This record gives sequence, C-alpha cells and structure tokens, in this order.
Amino acid sequence: MSEKKPDLSVERATALNDEDLAALCEAADAAILDGGGFGWVNPPGRAVLERYFQGVLLVPERELYLARLDGVVVGSAQLVRPPRNNEAQAFAATLTHSFIAPYARGHGLARLLTLRVEEGARALGYHVLNLDVRETQEAAIQLYRSLGYVHWGTHPVYARVGGRTIRGLYFYKLLNPGGKIA
Repeated sequence: MSEKKPDLSVERATALNDEDLAALCEAADAAILDGGGFGWVNPPGRAVLERYFQGVLLVPERELYLARLDGVVVGSAQLVRPPRNNEAQAFAATLTHSFIAPYARGHGLARLLTLRVEEGARALGYHVLNLDVRETQEAAIQLYRSLGYVHWGTHPVYARVGGRTIRGLYFYKLLNPGGKIA
C-alpha cells in the first residue's frame, strides 16, 4: 500500500481565523526555536506573535502568504512593496520573513511558497525580487540559489545570535529575465 502524498498549498491571506492564527503562531515558534526566526532569536510569546501577524495584514505595503501542509498552516512569507514615495525603486519588491516549521520540512513547501510570492510580485508588476538571509540558513540559501536568485553582497555584521555575530547574504532575482524593467 502506498503512502498518501501530502497536500501542499500556498495562498495569500487577507484574514486569519482563530485556527489558522494558532497554527501560524505554533509554526513560527518552532521555526524560531530551530534558528530560523525571521529576526527573533527567542519565541516572543503567543500574544506577541498573534498581534504581529494580525498587524501584518493591516500594513498596505505587505502581503502575507500562508503555506499549508494537509490544510494546516505550517509557514509563511511576506511580500513587501516599496513605499509610494520610492519612485526610484518602484520596480522591485522584497521577499521577507519566510519560514516553514521544522516539522513540515522536506515536502517542497519552501520552494512552493517562494514561487507563489514570486507569482504575486509579477502579478503586481514587479520586475525584481530582493531578499536577505542569515548565513546560517543553509537550506534557504541553497533553495534561493536553485531558484535563480543571485547573491550580490554580504553584510559582515548582519545579526547577533547566541552571542555570535552572523553574516547576512543579499540576493535578487529578475522576475522577467530578458524583459525590460519599466
């Protein structure tokens, strides 16, 4: 008898029901404890995470994408548009705060999540997607490189984790290769 293939999905969230919010906070806690905590080094507590994710939905320049494994939220990413007063960089958006909980890894969800954010950026007319990541996020770095992201720079004092200074790697991807950037 063959094992059932997991159901993977990614959608843009416009609201969070209680069940999705709880699952998202649980996934974020697990990712933070595993060292992949999009800025947090220690879990800030459920109330802080709930307010954070609810607040993300209120920011006009941010879009929250949810990754689901068998219908349960296990990760997320954000697409951040440049502020309206930044005409010089109006062609580029940023992929940030991307994570998949450790218990949901190995199914290709991080790849699917990244591709969905890219699709969202293209649909909004962006030509470049930027991101940055700690040097310790080896799986994420490998994923981004495999998807065609170009490493263009390294910040030598990007983050402090466990009393140690961590470098940050900066990447970009042209969303319409060969196309003209308007």
